[in-house]
Amino acid sequence: MLHILWKFSLKLCISGSEVKRSLGKGHARTRYAYFMCGRYYRRSDKQRIGDAFNIADLPSSLVISEDYNVAPTTFQPVIRNEKETGERELVLMRWGLVPFFTKQLSDVKGISTINARSEGIEKSRTWRTPFQKRRCLVPADGYFEWKHIDKIKKPYAFKMRDEAPFAFAGLWDAWKDPAGEWLQSYSLITTDANELASDVIDRMPVILHPRDYNRWLERDSERPPVDLLRPFESEQMVKWACNPLVGSVKNNGPEMLNSA
Repeated sequence: MLHILWKFSLKLCISGSEVKRSLGKGHARTRYAYFMCGRYYRRSDKQRIGDAFNIADLPSSLVISEDYNVAPTTFQPVIRNEKETGERELVLMRWGLVPFFTKQLSDVKGISTINARSEGIEKSRTWRTPFQKRRCLVPADGYFEWKHIDKIKKPYAFKMRDEAPFAFAGLWDAWKDPAGEWLQSYSLITTDANELASDVIDRMPVILHPRDYNRWLERDSERPPVDLLRPFESEQMVKWACNPLVGSVKNNGPEMLNSA
């Protein structure tokens, strides 16, 4: 199964790729779009994530290492509320949401589901059910965006001013393949860029405040927290021009954060 999933690469790893089409009837066809938040980094290992996000039970079998170049289609740690107990749990999911109604993986080949636009999220066939019932936290320590100057793409890194781990607002879903195997996957929600990011790109991932984690993780809430889908405060973040080598998923390590 994993072999099939790795072969099923959506080729979303290069910021600025072209989106050929979108998912499901009623979705607008997009000729050209630049992926917002197509790469992020995580300096936190399993224990640091558990401490930062108050996860009481960390599975001993779950191995999570630092990753300085997190790319789409890889399996990454995600936090959600456990269905039976309501306690926070840490699980691995694939970045690039495969909707539950998908009949076969080839149906979503070439479609970008790494990001979900906050605008219209409650009406979209792909996002409305996960937004109502399956919200998650995606732990990170920073993310990358590319500024397009003529034909040159210059990478910038963003992080919290206090260098603390934080959480993207995520959505997850579960898809069952014809053989009966389950694939759990996730997407990051994006919104308008704040002042800090706006001179690089016009979108940014939704970043949540710790005070809002519990509300975001609630399952089956009558009123999904649309009000949390807003730009994060610029004054609490910093950005810098970083190592151009981050543009290739083959490159990974602390040097990705080096100033250009």
